[in-house]
Amino acid sequence: MSRVLPLSLLLSAVLAAPAAHAAPTPITIEQAMADPDWIGPPVEKAWWSWNSQQVEYQLKRNGSPVRDTFRQPVAGGVAAQVADDQRGTLDVAEPVYDRSRSRSAFVRNGDVFVRDLRSGALTQLTRSNERAGNVNFAADNGVIWRVGQNWFHWTAASGVQQVASLKAEKDPRTPPKADVLRDQQLRTLETLRRDRDQREALKDQDQRWRQADPTRAPGPVYLGADVEIGDSVLSPDLTHLIVVTKPKDFDDGRTSKMPLYVTESGYEETEDTRTRVGRNGFEPHTLWYVDVRTGKAEKLSLSSLPGISTDPLAELRRKAGKDALKGERSVQVMSDFMGGGIRWSADGQQAAVMLRANDNKDRWIISVNAADGRVQNRHRLTDNAWINWGFNDFGWMADGRTLWLLSEESGFSHLYTQAGTAKPQALTSGKWETSAPVPSADGKGFYFLCNQQAPHDYEVCAVDTGNRQVRELTSLNGVEDFSLSPDGQQLLVRYSGAYLPPQLAVLPSTGGQARVLTDTRTADYKARQWIQPKLVAVPSRHGAGVVWAKYYEPENKEPGKKYPIVMFVHGAGYLQNVHQRYPAYFREQMFHNLLVQKGYIVLDMDYRGSEGYGRDWRTAIYRNMGHPELEDYKDGLDWLVDTQQGDRDHAGIYGGSYGGFMTFMALFRSPGTFKAGAALRPVVDWHNYNHGYTSNILNTPDIDPEAYRVSSPIEYAQNLQDNLLIAHGMMDDNVFFQDSVNLTQRLIELHKDNWSIAPYPLERHGYVRADSWLDQYKRILKLFEQNLK
Repeated sequence: MSRVLPLSLLLSAVLAAPAAHAAPTPITIEQAMADPDWIGPPVEKAWWSWNSQQVEYQLKRNGSPVRDTFRQPVAGGVAAQVADDQRGTLDVAEPVYDRSRSRSAFVRNGDVFVRDLRSGALTQLTRSNERAGNVNFAADNGVIWRVGQNWFHWTAASGVQQVASLKAEKDPRTPPKADVLRDQQLRTLETLRRDRDQREALKDQDQRWRQADPTRAPGPVYLGADVEIGDSVLSPDLTHLIVVTKPKDFDDGRTSKMPLYVTESGYEETEDTRTRVGRNGFEPHTLWYVDVRTGKAEKLSLSSLPGISTDPLAELRRKAGKDALKGERSVQVMSDFMGGGIRWSADGQQAAVMLRANDNKDRWIISVNAADGRVQNRHRLTDNAWINWGFNDFGWMADGRTLWLLSEESGFSHLYTQAGTAKPQALTSGKWETSAPVPSADGKGFYFLCNQQAPHDYEVCAVDTGNRQVRELTSLNGVEDFSLSPDGQQLLVRYSGAYLPPQLAVLPSTGGQARVLTDTRTADYKARQWIQPKLVAVPSRHGAGVVWAKYYEPENKEPGKKYPIVMFVHGAGYLQNVHQRYPAYFREQMFHNLLVQKGYIVLDMDYRGSEGYGRDWRTAIYRNMGHPELEDYKDGLDWLVDTQQGDRDHAGIYGGSYGGFMTFMALFRSPGTFKAGAALRPVVDWHNYNHGYTSNILNTPDIDPEAYRVSSPIEYAQNLQDNLLIAHGMMDDNVFFQDSVNLTQRLIELHKDNWSIAPYPLERHGYVRADSWLDQYKRILKLFEQNLK
């Protein structure tokens, strides 16, 4: 399963010449849509062992959803599965390190551990069914972590102690509201007054004893019964907390009830799912500054943030007959999942917090001074379309005063440092994207993913903060992600290829020859030859420059012959599929081999809106979804006809999710261009989609109804004249099956012919059953065979 090979040997076997010199292995629709276990499990997740001499990684068990863990020496040797009774020896991905990088701390299975990286000694700090999080090293070299909203601190000398507790409750010491009757009772009845005074005396005495007794934990900090606590982060010096709250019982709108028809009970059931766009939107967040020593909690004012009181949607509100917003715009603390969050400097003197406006137009990084709770704006990124979901990583440099951050302010995501409130200084630049930055072990530079050679070529790069020279450390073409070894001397790289599921390689952190650690493909899969997609730059006739695409064609086309065309549309909208990595659409890629085998040529495009090409490409679809993308596909069709012997009169299109939406837009907005289309799990009406995604691109229906009208396929259904297949999972909790049902009714009302719908009762948005995949793609193949030949 795993062995160490020179990288050049594996790349020559996988990524290059053989497929060009040997005929592709014929594939059947049954094989292409079979359970992917026949391919072999990809390396889904990998991390370093404590000693930097081994790596650990997860593989899916054949015929089972269970993921087993393997341990692999990096210098050579065979991988071994970690036995059940040895799982307590495992390390984890992304531990935190102390300042000397001699210890790591991490959470595994909800418990906190500290590892001595010199000896390997593992110290378990908690053993509980309560899950810990937010682990970090304290300024005194101890460890801090959170369980629920209780914060704990450990040192070898004193053990575990609770240092703070937060409660979303009314402070029991808060005097009651003024009341005339209550005042009258206490004034006239001495016994009631005496009982009240004695209760208060007991509370006061308990508080004084708690503060004076070093053996007792501090009392709770009460934030009020009208809030819910979303997050909290303790300063490394244990003195302050930054806390995030949201309004209690915030109503984000009516949730949907999805009907389930095929159930174990035999009865119809329903499942609560998400709300729709514009139904109250995101809940507003409030920031609190808590002094752990005194228990005092204060709300942080954001009134000094530039633009916080300016409504960027005022003109749209005016056109919709609504008043502009008054006062400050609501914000959220960006989640760690998006790269944001709360970051304390190592000395605990200040915290940095990333905020996002709930109207999606601004991102701020603020600092909070621990001494006085003063808020200062450090960086503002504003976008008249929307702030990106990604490229939001940030943190503190070793000096605890300089920030590093990613920003799209140049039009492409790049890495910056910022001293105080000075103008950020770019460490990377150019018409390419920097992502996933990791500070070097010595704090003098960064490692990151880059695609500076070509949009489709992802490598590990490094930059020194002194000379700002960017160096490519790998030449793997398809790097997925990477991690720095605990000793800072090596990089563990997860990489892939067009037909190579993600594997592992290791190389020096300074760059050099990589050694392949894994090859998890089955013998059957490795023996096959595949059509290597050509990465082509399709010229745009609509001002987009070029549109990158994957092109599949026969090895030797017949001179003078015209080939029927199939065009594939990737999902998600903001996703990149034209790259040299293993595609998320690996089944579709095998299907494209089958189509070429049957005489088609196939084009898969990274249309405008796709990831990997910068801010302007991303936001080209703002308030106008489905229009620039269709222009790109029509340019792709022209390119196939003009240069690749494509048959314009026999062209088809298909895709899932956003690709299904685009199939509708192609057939409904440009009737006759594509003679057949298959729309899988498709969006029909953007009013029905979720708030987080849709409100970025189209704002909300109440203030921007025109954006929804021009962007929703159901508005153009009357133009259908070509052959259409709709396929949709009935348990889809992402794009509701109701979308396809609504369109079905609309097509019935329009008396349309040549369309059909295939429902899949037990599938959600991403199908998981091979028989569903097979049924769906047999229908797609039949659609194309009957209408494009």
